[in-house]
Amino acid sequence: MPLLPESTVIYAAFPNYGDIAHQTLAIFRDELQKSAALREWWQHGEVALAGPKLEEALDKIYELSQYLGGEIVLAGAMQDRDPKMLIVAEARKPGLKNFLQQQMNELAGKSKPGVRVLEPQELATAVDRRGDLVLLVRPDFVVGALDLATLRSFNARLDQGSQGFAASPFGQRVAQAYGDGVTMLGAADLHTILSKLPTGTKQNELTFERTGFADLKYLIWEHTSAAGQPVSQTELSFMGPRHGVASWLAAPGPMGSLDFVSPKAILVSTVLLKSPAQIFDEVKEIASPSNPNAFAGLAAMEQALGITLKGDLLSHLGGEITVELDAVTPPLPAWRVILRVDDPNRLQQTLGTLLTATNTKAEQVDEGGITYYTTRVPSGKTTTEIGYAFVDGYLVIASGQKAAAEAVRLHQSGESLGKSKKFLASLPQGHPAGASALFYEDPVAMAALQVPQLAPEFAQSFAHFAGESLPTVSCAYGEETAIRGASTSSTMDAAVFLALGAIAIPNLLRSKMAANEASAVGTIRKVTTAEVVYSATHSDRGYAPDLATLGPDPAGHAGLLDAPLGNPSCTANEWCEKAGYRFTLTAVCYKQVCKKFAVVAMPVSSETGTRSFCSASDAVIRFKMGPPLTLPVTASQCQAWAPLQ
Repeated sequence: MPLLPESTVIYAAFPNYGDIAHQTLAIFRDELQKSAALREWWQHGEVALAGPKLEEALDKIYELSQYLGGEIVLAGAMQDRDPKMLIVAEARKPGLKNFLQQQMNELAGKSKPGVRVLEPQELATAVDRRGDLVLLVRPDFVVGALDLATLRSFNARLDQGSQGFAASPFGQRVAQAYGDGVTMLGAADLHTILSKLPTGTKQNELTFERTGFADLKYLIWEHTSAAGQPVSQTELSFMGPRHGVASWLAAPGPMGSLDFVSPKAILVSTVLLKSPAQIFDEVKEIASPSNPNAFAGLAAMEQALGITLKGDLLSHLGGEITVELDAVTPPLPAWRVILRVDDPNRLQQTLGTLLTATNTKAEQVDEGGITYYTTRVPSGKTTTEIGYAFVDGYLVIASGQKAAAEAVRLHQSGESLGKSKKFLASLPQGHPAGASALFYEDPVAMAALQVPQLAPEFAQSFAHFAGESLPTVSCAYGEETAIRGASTSSTMDAAVFLALGAIAIPNLLRSKMAANEASAVGTIRKVTTAEVVYSATHSDRGYAPDLATLGPDPAGHAGLLDAPLGNPSCTANEWCEKAGYRFTLTAVCYKQVCKKFAVVAMPVSSETGTRSFCSASDAVIRFKMGPPLTLPVTASQCQAWAPLQ
C-alpha cells in the first residue's frame, strides 16, 4: 500500500482466494462421488457442457494463486480527469511469466491475445497497443496496467522504494482501516475525484452544492468479522456537517414499524427520515432555480383534490417508512407498507378526501377494536385490493384487508420480525440498537426466486437452508459528519453455492446466445438496408459486392456500415466478427453490375449461438439450425432456409 502513487484516489484490496477455490472444488467433487443424482445432473444434465469448464476455471485460479502473495490490490491514481488504474500483487515464486503467457495463448486460441506479459528489461522498449492489458512480472511484484506510461512510472517507484502515498491524508485513512483489521478493503477519495470533474454551468454547480454531496470526503468499505460473524462496514464521510439531501437520513432511532412485519418476509426495507414536510421544502428549493416551472402544476392539482400536499399529508407523517415483501407468486404479490404518523385523525381525513375526489369507495370493517378500510383498484383485467388501518401511531397499508389484519396481529402478539430471535441475532454486532435505515433479505428465498426451475433433487436442500441460514441485514447510521453502514451475510455450504452456480451458468450462456442471435439479426437487417440504399444511389453498379464496399473507408466507399464489419478486410468470402457471430457478404455480378446478393451470419462457436442467419435480395431474413458454417451462402441457398418469424 505505501508504494502506491501519492495521487491515488481509488484503492481496493482483497485476499488471494486460490486456496479457498481449491478447497471448494474439492468439497464439490467429494459430493459428486457421494450423490448419484448430483453426478447424473452434473455429467449428463443441462450443465454437462458448462460444468467441466467451471471446474477447469477453478483449477486455473488455484494454479495462478500459487504464484501470488496473500493480497491483491487495485488502485487508481488521478492526475487529470481519468484515473490510471493499477493492479498489484506480490510475486511468490519464479515461473509466473511463462505461466501467464501460456494461459493467455490458450484463452486467445487463434486470435491475438489481449494481454501482454513483460519483464522489466522488456518494458523500456515496449510499444503501446491500444486496449491491451500489460502485465509486468518482477522478482518481487506483478503489476498490471492499461498503458505503458502508467506501468513505467510505477515500476520506477518500486525501484526507488518511494512511499509517498502513506504520508497523504487519504493514505493515512486507508492505513487506519488496516489497523482495525480487515479481510477486504475498498476506499475512494471522493473529495479529490469531485474536484477533478467538470462542474458544468454555474447553476448546476450551485444545485449540486445544495444537495450536500459536494462536501463528500471519503468512501471506505471494510469486510471483517466480529464475534465470529462476517460484517461489512461502510463509511461515507463529509468535509463538515451533513446538509441538503445528504442530511435527509435521520439519526439512529427505534424502528417500531418492524413490529408489524412478518418473520416470513423475504425482503424488508426501513428508513428514518427527518421531517417529510421539511424535505418537501428543500426539494422545491433545490429544483426551482434550475426549473422554475417544476411545481407549476402542483397548486392546480391540490385545488382539484381539495388538499395540500405539505399541510394535509406530509406534515402528518413522522418520517419512518417500512416496505415489506412476503411473496411474489401469482395471482398477486403479498406486501405491506408501514408509515409512522403524527396525527392519525387528520391523515385519515386527508385519505378520505382523496378517495372521494377520485371516486374510489372504501369499505369499512371493525375488528378487535381496529377499523380496517378496503379499496379495490381496477388493474387491467383484474382488480387490486388494498387494505389499511391506523394502529398505535402507524398507518399499515397492505395487499388486502387480511394482510393488514395479520400485521396488526403480529404487532399485538409480539410474533413480528422485529421481535424474532433470528432477526435480532442477524443484526451487525458492535453498533447501536437502533438504526437510520435497514435492509433485510432472506437470501435462500431470494435465490429460489431467481432460479425458478431447480432440479427436484435440490428443492429439499433449499428447504433445509431456508430454515437454518441467517438472513442478511444491512443497517445505516446517520451521524453529524458521516453516514456509516454495517451488514451481515449468512453462510451456506459450498456445495450448494456450486450447484447454484452450475445451474446459473448455462442459463447465462443461453441468455448470452439469445443476445448474440438478436444482435446478428439486427446486423443482417442493417446490411440488407445498406444494400438497398447502395443500389438506389449506384444504379450503374447494382448491389455492393462485399461488406468493405459498404464501409467508411475513405477510398470512395459508401460509408453505410461502421467497423468492425465495414473495414477494408471484409471482402467477399472473408468472415468478419461481431458480437459472437461472423458475417460475410457475397454478390452475383455480371460486367461489374451486381444483381443479387446474400449476407450471412454464423456463430463463432456452439457457445455463442445455435442458429445461422441470412438475407438475400428479397430482404427476408432466414435461419438454419446446426453447427457453424464453413463457406458463404449464395442467394439461392439462402432462400431455401426457413423464414424467421
